[in-house]
Amino acid sequence: MAVPTTIESEVRSYSRSWPVVFTHGRGSRLYDEDDRAYLDFFAGASALNYGHNHPVLKQELLRYVERDGVTHSLDMFTGARTAFLHELDARVLQPRGLDYKVQFPGPTGTNSVEAALKLARKVTGRQTVVAFTGAFHGMSLGSLAVTGNASKRAGAGVPLGLTWRLPYDGFGGGKVCGLTLLESMLDDSSSGMDLPAAVIVETVQGEGGVNPARLTWLADLADVCARRGILLVLDDIQMGCGRTGPFFSFEAAGIVPDIVCLSKSISGYGLPMALTLFRSELDVWSPGEHNGTFRGNNPAFVTATAALREFWSDDSLEKQTMVRELLLREHLGELAHEHEEHVTQARGRGLVWGLAFRDPRLARRTADEAFARGLLVETAGSCDEVVKLLPALTTTDDELTEGLDILRASVATAVRGRAG
Repeated sequence: MAVPTTIESEVRSYSRSWPVVFTHGRGSRLYDEDDRAYLDFFAGASALNYGHNHPVLKQELLRYVERDGVTHSLDMFTGARTAFLHELDARVLQPRGLDYKVQFPGPTGTNSVEAALKLARKVTGRQTVVAFTGAFHGMSLGSLAVTGNASKRAGAGVPLGLTWRLPYDGFGGGKVCGLTLLESMLDDSSSGMDLPAAVIVETVQGEGGVNPARLTWLADLADVCARRGILLVLDDIQMGCGRTGPFFSFEAAGIVPDIVCLSKSISGYGLPMALTLFRSELDVWSPGEHNGTFRGNNPAFVTATAALREFWSDDSLEKQTMVRELLLREHLGELAHEHEEHVTQARGRGLVWGLAFRDPRLARRTADEAFARGLLVETAGSCDEVVKLLPALTTTDDELTEGLDILRASVATAVRGRAG
């Protein structure tokens, strides 16, 4: 089937890296129109943590559609919405002692971030937000203002303000401590920094190049915010729903953010859905003050409920992910050592990993070689210098080994091409 690229905007991106027509997916594999299989270590940018068309989730969705279940309802009460809220509370919030209110801000992650920033400013009466180097929080204007990537910010077309930018953990080789800088500036009345409404942070910067913050750094950040009366907003859009092991990526640091942003895999099936969670006392919204036409995606509620029941009734998925983290850490560490002339580091947590190259062109060549061999991986980082791995949490051990073998061959070929 010919792809009508002449009528689609030049803004498309992934179809340039993977110029085939995909027709179906199952588990950890996508298939093109010639029925060639591709091992998917992209997983919808972590929107498919449970793989493509998981059979349990699919059957629940099919049953719901077959009985003419409500599809669109804005924020009216529906059976699907009610079941999801009960399940989220029972499987996620109560076991972790989290007294969070749940807001449905709209269908995507940036909707969640916009709601979080707006709420933080409304609660505190303050305007500025602290964000970090390397951050990515979405493509709408408020989210772009706290995003670091220059090319994405440039697309806004207007000034993006009311943000203080600080070094993320490890930025500049770790020579500058962003938290020390933050406290010093807040202590000095001549620093020019007003007390911010919030700090927004990712525990692992995905689009920024798979940069994991140290757990102690995250705990120190939470402490600074608590002592200063600054709301801590945790963007768990890409790293939540088990990507790093626990359901929330911040659990390992022993912190409780004031506001949490979720999207991507919260629906469990790749359907549009986002949540903004916040401490009960922060619920100062007036009815309809922040809304959206598609904040009631009932098919997504159905698959999200099924995913919570299937994967979060116990800690087996979390334990499996932590075991597989060790596998990836070992294999990617060996690969980085093998090509230390070209690879600076293998880094990650849980089942999000990055291989950082000295020359960004080698990262691109590696990803292209992987695609030619039937493996989907993307690049990330300031200069797209990192090959990023996001296998589904349900990927089998054999599939992980297969993908790592393809990656190893792809790196070797890319490096030989550079030498040639």
